[in-house]
Amino acid sequence: MIEFDNVSMRFGDLSVLEHLTLTLDERRVAVVGANGSGKSTFARLLNGLITPTEGTVKIDGLSTKADARAIRRKVGFVFQNPDNQIVYPLVEEDIAFGLKNLKLPKAEIATRVDAVLARYGMETLRQRSAHLLSGGQKQMLAISSVLVMEPDYVVFDEPTTLLDLRNKRRVAKAIAALPQTAIVVSHDLDFLTDFERVLVFEAGQIVCDAPPSQALPFYRNLMAAEDMGNV
Repeated sequence: MIEFDNVSMRFGDLSVLEHLTLTLDERRVAVVGANGSGKSTFARLLNGLITPTEGTVKIDGLSTKADARAIRRKVGFVFQNPDNQIVYPLVEEDIAFGLKNLKLPKAEIATRVDAVLARYGMETLRQRSAHLLSGGQKQMLAISSVLVMEPDYVVFDEPTTLLDLRNKRRVAKAIAALPQTAIVVSHDLDFLTDFERVLVFEAGQIVCDAPPSQALPFYRNLMAAEDMGNV
């Protein structure tokens, strides 16, 4: 369970989130909003990449402020640009990186790496240069490097933005198949229609919290109204 209790986030004089209180216990939660609405800040609060200026964020009762190491084991984070996440030159080395930091036995590391490569049909890429992969392959590598750690929750920040249609579908299929809870920040509304819950952010507030059938039309109308106001 994810809990936000009166959470505010400021960067200097800039207020990004204000007095946010909510509980998330669904398996598929989408987060939408215009650029600068606070949605990416919300995502980064989930695994302690940043901590709130005020209030508390808890994951299964653990505070992101007091239990940072445990939170990062529990909550994986996939960045929008996979190049920001790739560390090692070879695919299999990059996937194994986090496991080695946990000082797991070599045999377990090898087993986990083999399993995640097989899961996403990447066995033939294991000795390839990670930075020379296609955009879709890089995104699947970034996802694999997170999932091999076996987190309970996975946060995705715009996972399909840089991809063509075929690779968007591949990533969407991978997320849909996850046994873990997934929280997905996205502008790709068609990708979110099967989610259980959608949070719509505007100016640091959640202005709609509903199933996709209600929240996505609300967001479209909100954006249309803002576009009309800017004409």
